Amino acid sequence: MVINFGAGPAKLPREVLVEVQKDLVEYGTSGMSVMEMSHRGNTYVALHDNTLALVKELLDVPDNYKILLMQGGGTGLFAAVAMNLIGKTGKADYLVTGSWSSMAAKEAARYGTVNWVVPKQDKYTGIADPTQWKLDPEASYVYYCDNETIGGIEFDSVPETNGVPLVVDMSSNMMSRRIDIKKFGVIFACAQKNIGPSGITLVIVREDLIGHAMPITPTIFDFSVIAKANSISNTPPTFIIYVMGRVFAWIKRNGGVDEMYRQSMVKSQLIYDVVAKSNGFYFCPVEAKVRSRMNVPFRVGGPNGDEELEKQFLKGAETLGMQQLKGHRSVGGIRASLYNAVTVEETTALQQYMLEFLKKHQKS
Repeated sequence: MVINFGAGPAKLPREVLVEVQKDLVEYGTSGMSVMEMSHRGNTYVALHDNTLALVKELLDVPDNYKILLMQGGGTGLFAAVAMNLIGKTGKADYLVTGSWSSMAAKEAARYGTVNWVVPKQDKYTGIADPTQWKLDPEASYVYYCDNETIGGIEFDSVPETNGVPLVVDMSSNMMSRRIDIKKFGVIFACAQKNIGPSGITLVIVREDLIGHAMPITPTIFDFSVIAKANSISNTPPTFIIYVMGRVFAWIKRNGGVDEMYRQSMVKSQLIYDVVAKSNGFYFCPVEAKVRSRMNVPFRVGGPNGDEELEKQFLKGAETLGMQQLKGHRSVGGIRASLYNAVTVEETTALQQYMLEFLKKHQKS
């Protein structure tokens, strides 16, 4: 048995994969696969609309927001957000807490003036106190990444922006906890973490922020064009959207986002507890109050890690079927990604392995 702890593309619920397998050759009574259908045919459009309806239901999206399905991944949205919003004042605030928000800020700087709310850092291990933030009251929007997959930092509250539209990248924790949509101007999430296979990006945007795209904005990135066409202005990745809809249905019948949140707390605590009680053998560099529920990074053998011990740890884990635990190349170490599809039982198996490895290698 393989347990996938990869950061993305990530584990999908097995139940969903079995459903997809059943429908692969022929979807329902359509006589064809979703991959073969016209994206403007009644069968596909019904499937498409159902996927959007599930998002609205699961996240309680207000009526003055549009739900869009866009292409280009999270990286594409780095550009799309700026091109659709920054034109209001030509300026934007970026609260950078890791690699992804840093990349987003650099992309936005191609289209306007970017203010880094907190100074650049060599390593990100926490989130500066709001009293240290330097927000520009003339910013068109304030941007942040709610969960940094590489560094394992997750916001424990929604930033206060004093009325400036708030934009959030929730690529790696979307559908893992309840959020107050009304606090945001734009929410987006690329799919290959919690909500489906790679190739689609879910975008939720407040209606008053639509229709202000810069003249240079490509049609495929224009919120107004996508919204008017119900996300079918061009051929969408139909099969991926179908799978994503199956994932949303799975979340709904398994307790919704509240149950996903409860399980995420149980799973992450199983691993953080081992780290905390290991007397320094395992080390997590992230400040406790902003440690991610989705991506748990740690070193083996102390704060800087012991390269040989970490190799042994990964080899032993793979022998037990635990895959993709190696940390991101930019930070090293170990990273366990505990997305919605990873079960409590699978996480407990990792916890037990960590305890056994600790017992075997910890110096007496």
